[in-house]
Amino acid sequence: MTAEVEERESMVDYDEQSTKNDEQESKYLSFPLADSLYGIDIRHVKEVVIFSKNMKITQVPHMPGFTKGVINLRGKVIPIIDLRLRFLLDELEYGGRTCFVVVKIEGVTTGLVVDTVAGVVTFKSSDIDPAPELNDSAQSKFIYGIGKTKDEVYILLDTEKLLHQKELEALRKA
Repeated sequence: MTAEVEERESMVDYDEQSTKNDEQESKYLSFPLADSLYGIDIRHVKEVVIFSKNMKITQVPHMPGFTKGVINLRGKVIPIIDLRLRFLLDELEYGGRTCFVVVKIEGVTTGLVVDTVAGVVTFKSSDIDPAPELNDSAQSKFIYGIGKTKDEVYILLDTEKLLHQKELEALRKA
């Protein structure tokens, strides 16, 4: 009888451990903007391009103010969105650490301008809190959640919600 109880207890311990070990992990490309850290799910990132002074951003008329224009990236024209402007932050001059994070937003390949790329951060599902319901503003709608590490807090972005339908249509025409 005692051996049977011990066997059941060890099965319960194994099940609890496997549940803890099976916790899903997600990787996010992290980058700072102003005084905050942000992250984009690495599965949505196609590539990271470091800005160079030789890159020419061609302005396109009638685009939203946060759209800097388009660039020719290896023969493909892609729109460039400055995330600082999208998030209503102060604009910075592009320098040697400025990067374009190339993502696809509803089928539109787009470059997101960030100050620099910090690296890749891994979060367990328990380390991600739902997006706070701050208000009904457009800015709060593209926050997927808040990721926490031992020392930092990251605003995790939902790339599919970075642009409204009208903005996407304008980019498709560009």
